[in-house]
Amino acid sequence: MADKIKFLLALLLVVAGVVGFYLLAEQPMILRVLSVLAGVSAGAAVAWFTEPGQRFYVFGGEAVTETKKVVWPSRKETLQTTGIVFAFVLVMAIMLWVTDKSLEWVLYDLVLGWKKL
Repeated sequence: MADKIKFLLALLLVVAGVVGFYLLAEQPMILRVLSVLAGVSAGAAVAWFTEPGQRFYVFGGEAVTETKKVVWPSRKETLQTTGIVFAFVLVMAIMLWVTDKSLEWVLYDLVLGWKKL
């Protein structure tokens, strides 16, 4: 129950920051943005002290650890893969253009008899 109350408080702090943005309409933009950032920061700080907040922090740490284990492609592999993708896109574009022009010729010239001038 305490976690739900903390989450409600965190949500109210974020809403207060957004409401502050609109209430400070006559103030410089930096103060309005700082109002939102303060509300989000305060809400995150309150949510941090909940059990789900702590689990989210652990999950984030595990995600970073897993990201470090990824074998990223080399520059050469990246350029080769990108080249293959571009070549495939070019071939598909040409095939679709040929198909489109063929259907246009069949429908307009042969079937309907609408010869182009």
